[in-house]
Amino acid sequence: MLFLPRAALAIGRLFQWLKPKAETMTYKLGARSRSELTGVHPYLVAVVEKAITLTMQDFSVHDGIRSPAEQQEMVRRGASKTLNSKHLTQDDGYGHAVDLVPYVNGSLRWEWPLVYPIAAAMHQAAQELGVTLRWGGVWDRKLHELDGTPEGLKKAVHDYTVRHPGPDFIDGPHFELVKQYPLSEKAAA
Repeated sequence: MLFLPRAALAIGRLFQWLKPKAETMTYKLGARSRSELTGVHPYLVAVVEKAITLTMQDFSVHDGIRSPAEQQEMVRRGASKTLNSKHLTQDDGYGHAVDLVPYVNGSLRWEWPLVYPIAAAMHQAAQELGVTLRWGGVWDRKLHELDGTPEGLKKAVHDYTVRHPGPDFIDGPHFELVKQYPLSEKAAA
């Protein structure tokens, strides 16, 4: 009687070994996202392109370059607080900011739990490429200074709101270059 359960266990192990391994989901930027990256600094584009391959949450590049008129409209609507946005073309001829919005079942979604995995992917991609970024979830720290896990980034946003009580513009989808040049030459490749 002991033989039958052992045989069943051995067969179960064999079928488990033969079963194909689950693959991780890999996303890619769509045509609209690529279009939004036109005119954005190549180092930031490289980080976004790396992040889409790392993220556990699909996203769309919602905004790259903005015209001064578009920026004025964003401020008028309350979607931005400054006319001196990094989305505008900077002195080097490039925009230095992107907004990455979660993409779920064909729709853009703005919920914070969906933003954290994107921020984590941007954190990892920026570190791998040696590019210094600031995240709109925590304006007073550089992204690489934060715990790069979704849970750590959620805590960082909470801590930021404690340090900056009162009305503030916390913008989870927003990422911007802190300085033009990467920490290493990896981003230039």
